[in-house]
Amino acid sequence: MDADDFETARPRLLAVATRMLGSAADAEDAVQEAWLRTDRAEGTVDNPTAWLTTVVSRICLDRLRARRDTAPLDDVEPADPAPGPDTQAELAESVGAALGAVLDDLAPAERVAFVLHDVFAVPFDDVAAILRKSPAGTRQLASRARRRVAGAPRPDAARADAIRAFLAASRDGDFTALVDLLDPDAVFRTHADDAPSTVLSGAPAIAEAFLFKAKTALVALVDGLLGYTVRLPGAPGYLLLGDVTFSPDGRIAALDVTLRADEVAGSEVVPL
Repeated sequence: MDADDFETARPRLLAVATRMLGSAADAEDAVQEAWLRTDRAEGTVDNPTAWLTTVVSRICLDRLRARRDTAPLDDVEPADPAPGPDTQAELAESVGAALGAVLDDLAPAERVAFVLHDVFAVPFDDVAAILRKSPAGTRQLASRARRRVAGAPRPDAARADAIRAFLAASRDGDFTALVDLLDPDAVFRTHADDAPSTVLSGAPAIAEAFLFKAKTALVALVDGLLGYTVRLPGAPGYLLLGDVTFSPDGRIAALDVTLRADEVAGSEVVPL
């Protein structure tokens, strides 16, 4: 990895570190430490930004564990949770004093799980690898943090309607409606116990995969996040859980579906 890769990722790394540590100065130190580790690393990296995010996150986790008191962040309006590269650094000042104070009270692992998944849309599998925990345990950490940060969940009605429309279009086999509801660059990730995780990219390919599916799917809060679930008729529990991420214009940007038994059984599901 060269210096150009690091400089490209730097705004995101500073945003992640500042959100976790609550201090721009501490964030700068953490990112600098990540660069020193990177400079000593050997070999090539397929995804430098993802690799550096993991390094910075682990540095922040170590520092949070070493000192539980962090300074609150500046009082500004919350930023878009999934910004483009040019606005990543603005996330560093997006929490607000009240939210910053709540984050300060979270356990280190809870804070890392919440910041990476809920703010930066990092998939739970990747967060789990950073925390060296199971995906199910990571979901629970994020769920506990979310309840403390936001209180009782209040689902966004427009986004809930978008998920309902997507599931209805899937049931009806309406390819055009499915494509219209998806971001053109949407991704569909699946995770199962007995098979490797898979990724499908692009609205047309995802729409094709969802044709005449979702027969018993319903909108739900999954560990406090708006998504969907499937329960087979007469079955005691849920078959799968779907985590839905939206783009700034309200289209579905990512669908993360898990069929892993421990994650499904360990998640809090509230049908809507």
